[in-house]
Amino acid sequence: MNIYFREGYGRLYEDVEGGVCESFVYRGDQGCVHHMFIKREIPDSGGYCDLITPYGYGGPIITDPEGETGKGAGALTESGRSRLVSEFKEAFSRYCSENRVVSEFIRFDPVTQNALDFKDMYSPEYNRHTLGTDLTKDDPVASEFTKNCRKKIRKAERGGITSEIVRGPSDLGSFKAIYYDTMDRDKAAGYYYFKDSYFENLRALLGEDLLLITAYYENRPVAAGIYFIDRENSVLHVHLSGTLKEYLYLSPAYVLRHQLVLWGKEQGFRLVHHGGGASSSPDDSLYQFKKQFAGDCLLDFYIGRKIWDPEMYEELCKKRGVPEGTQFFPAYRAADSGRA
Repeated sequence: MNIYFREGYGRLYEDVEGGVCESFVYRGDQGCVHHMFIKREIPDSGGYCDLITPYGYGGPIITDPEGETGKGAGALTESGRSRLVSEFKEAFSRYCSENRVVSEFIRFDPVTQNALDFKDMYSPEYNRHTLGTDLTKDDPVASEFTKNCRKKIRKAERGGITSEIVRGPSDLGSFKAIYYDTMDRDKAAGYYYFKDSYFENLRALLGEDLLLITAYYENRPVAAGIYFIDRENSVLHVHLSGTLKEYLYLSPAYVLRHQLVLWGKEQGFRLVHHGGGASSSPDDSLYQFKKQFAGDCLLDFYIGRKIWDPEMYEELCKKRGVPEGTQFFPAYRAADSGRA
């Protein structure tokens, strides 16, 4: 199953999100729906909780009986999928009622587009585009990368940047040092400073499905990225990356993406998913950076906001003095969070 839907992946974020990872699986005559989430206790609520997808993407997804999202799930007719989703909604509604779930926030997966199957249940909201490199093209570097991007790659390599690709790395120490340096430079929220245990668990969970690419200058690691290998869907997912501040002028980050695309093409993958920007603005600097590798490969990213217990939701908002018009969801957590 796609990494973002594995329960092991969800468990990585129990500490980050402050909750417990659970999976709700509905099996019907038409197929299965697998839904993984972090269940978080709502402080001072008398035992109520809410749900959120782990960092990255997720949400409910239609699978075959073995949990795969390929042939068995794809064979369903439109009416069969609709009936399955309707049955899932009824069963999951009971779960939410029995478990005192107030609300749910979902970051749907842009690659599988699972938001489309659950549009009547969650009324997904388009949030932004994410970006990809189409590896099915004969020469994805020539067709997908911008001219200026290719120029920076050539300049970086002529300037002495070399790279190394390791599948299933046994150590992420160099990566962590570069990543934390980048987070410091970007003044990132505490949420993004993952603990050492996170990286160790990530390595243990993914094994050969984790890819580490490191860029070197004069034998020193100056940039690095870790990527997920989704063999089922033939996709490489960009997860985390960074560059040491004093080496930004050499553009080693461009070499990382270049090597990822070359490796993915050579290994027969169909797509590199770079993700989106730090915000939904088309002028977002991270989005603009990623767009240089994406050509016209745009993927729609949707979010879902569901209030399962409207009365308690309203009560919690009043109790915490939430200003009218607060955009953060769930609104009763707005004061506790430094991110949207």
